[in-house]
Amino acid sequence: MSMRSHMKRKKMFVVLLVLSFCSQLMAQTIAPFKAGDKIAFVGNSITDAGFYHSYIWLYYMTRFPDRRIQIINKGIGGDDAGLINNRLHVEVFPEKPTVLALTFGMNDSGYFEYLNEKKDSLAQVKWQKSFDSYQQVEAKLKQHIGIRKIIFTTAPYDETTTSAKNNYYPGKTKTIERIIQFQKASAQKNGWEFLDLNKEMTAINLQQQAKDPAFSLSPGDRIHPGVGGHLVMAYFFLKAQGMAGKPVADVAIDATAKEVLKQENCTVTNLSIQPGLLAFDYLAKSLPFPIDTLPRMWNSNSNQREALAVIPFMAEMNREALQVKGLLPGTYTLKIDEQKIGDWTATDFAAGINLAAHMNTPQYQQASVIRDLNQERMEIERRFRQYNWMEFDVLREKGLLRKHNQQALDSVMAFVPPLSNRLILSTHLLVPAPVKVRPASTTVWEKHFLAPLRLMDWCRLVPIPSRGVTMVRVTATNTRALKVLPLPN
Repeated sequence: MSMRSHMKRKKMFVVLLVLSFCSQLMAQTIAPFKAGDKIAFVGNSITDAGFYHSYIWLYYMTRFPDRRIQIINKGIGGDDAGLINNRLHVEVFPEKPTVLALTFGMNDSGYFEYLNEKKDSLAQVKWQKSFDSYQQVEAKLKQHIGIRKIIFTTAPYDETTTSAKNNYYPGKTKTIERIIQFQKASAQKNGWEFLDLNKEMTAINLQQQAKDPAFSLSPGDRIHPGVGGHLVMAYFFLKAQGMAGKPVADVAIDATAKEVLKQENCTVTNLSIQPGLLAFDYLAKSLPFPIDTLPRMWNSNSNQREALAVIPFMAEMNREALQVKGLLPGTYTLKIDEQKIGDWTATDFAAGINLAAHMNTPQYQQASVIRDLNQERMEIERRFRQYNWMEFDVLREKGLLRKHNQQALDSVMAFVPPLSNRLILSTHLLVPAPVKVRPASTTVWEKHFLAPLRLMDWCRLVPIPSRGVTMVRVTATNTRALKVLPLPN
């Protein structure tokens, strides 16, 4: 080999290293949340709905039970960068978050402007307003040096689906993409973290619409993701945090050698292999993520399972693997704490079973309790968001922001329908019916409205090594007893 040839190869190797390093830098990464973090998600109605960041928190609850964090909803329906700027110092910074995750763009980009013959110039006006407003937001964020900032883009406006016949505004997507450009530039300039959800979710929409033109992650109105779409948002956020590939637990056993080959994020003890029985005790450090099969969103049949068809959530982020090699050919029953989970062949066990995909395991049932508590917490918090919508969209322009007096009450009551119609609109009333509509003081409001939200102990995770996994307020202490038994011929 000539010296020149050697130098060319060496130069190519260096170039490849540089390209590889640059591609790693360009990958979307967000540092995981750490114990003690208080994360404020600030945005519009998609954030206000409460779902995607609730799923992110549920993942942390079940996967890292000893890593206590708090996520707070700071979304208000209809908000754009300007409206967010108006309330940062009023209701976001006073919460003293350690992390602020900001998203905007859907409302900034406009709607009916795209039906006008002057849509290009009107779109430019909307973009300019968003850009100018964000400069003020950016300046305020820079003043709070101690807060870690994450800028992430809006979920996509689905301009290509055939499922929604309304809300079609051709050209809106291009304005959103222009807003994303200055969001990304701002994050890079300031050293803040950045995530482009719009790009990731649009790719899914287009990929699925090639097979089914009516597919959409936002099937109702092109704008608001369904429950499945919110899980997709949570998935990409968690993936950016490096959660892909981290198992709930991973157990591998060699029945022939009678040894434990792998015990990742768990401990396996008391392995016993006898004719017709393989048994061991299993203590996992995490719970599976409990997929919700119920449609939780108003006026929508969407549920989380829909997302599993378009993202590898189960394979990448919800794998509780049990692998048993060396079993004699046949079909075997798996029992956990003497409860039958299912029947699998020796080939199935050799390939590995994902216990997180089975809702009848005791650990999945424990996770479901946490999920339901988290859902209840989210719904309570949403009532406060509706109250804050009233504050900023009704009272602020009247100079009555945070004025708990009779004048503020009269302004609110002007929007309340006659008594005969209240039941119809009860879900939209800003004051819960059981409490008399006359907040005499801040103390009264704190007693009836704020205290339930602050009393988080009822839904917090208590790290008790209980029956094999970390549980919520359970006192039993024995680990899971897993048994693999052959079925009779």
